[in-house]
Amino acid sequence: MKIEIWSDVMCPFCYIGKKNFEAALNQIPYKEQINVIWKSYQLDQELSATSPTNTLDYLKEKKGLTDEQITQLNDGIIQFGKEVDIVFNQENALAVNTSDAHRFIQFAQTKGLASEAEEILFKAYFTDGKNVADFEVLSELGANIGLNKTEVNEMLNSDAFVFEVASDGLDAKNIGVTSVPFFVIDRKYAMSGAQPIEYFVSALTQAYEKDYLNNTSSLGNSCGVDGNC
Repeated sequence: MKIEIWSDVMCPFCYIGKKNFEAALNQIPYKEQINVIWKSYQLDQELSATSPTNTLDYLKEKKGLTDEQITQLNDGIIQFGKEVDIVFNQENALAVNTSDAHRFIQFAQTKGLASEAEEILFKAYFTDGKNVADFEVLSELGANIGLNKTEVNEMLNSDAFVFEVASDGLDAKNIGVTSVPFFVIDRKYAMSGAQPIEYFVSALTQAYEKDYLNNTSSLGNSCGVDGNC
């Protein structure tokens, strides 16, 4: 069973959704039969790759949120994070163009380390306040998850995976992805948002039993919910 996940490093709900999704995977007996593919999705392609800005200031200036709205949003995210052992320090997070971070994930995926790359990037962005567009930061993060630092640097200083990142974005547009995280099972079923663990377990079980145990097919089913970017 193939599960494609569109997400962006700047999306707090993608971080929460990843934690819940992976917890759900650990509860199902056919986990080893599931192939997870991480797909690139940029929330804001117009952000600079060289001049990061404070995320809270970005939400105020680019999204037009008031101080009160930002505080309410941030407080809610912090609380959600506590429930899944994520420390959100959005006051220190640096909004920046994530195209190179996505290339980093694409490269890690060729080494079987995409989930690890997603995890370390989320922590770097939301907890540690690191600039995830900085090549030195990315190469250090790569080394921390077992990637070859020299290979990461060479990849970043080339145009490798630029096409793949753009292709994922176009693919998302073609299938109607408008917010992330977005999960697609075998191109038949879709789940949107940072769903609870129980929801993921139920959806994955139903899809597996219907298409693999009963050997039947079904039309696509999209479940749009709150809890996404």
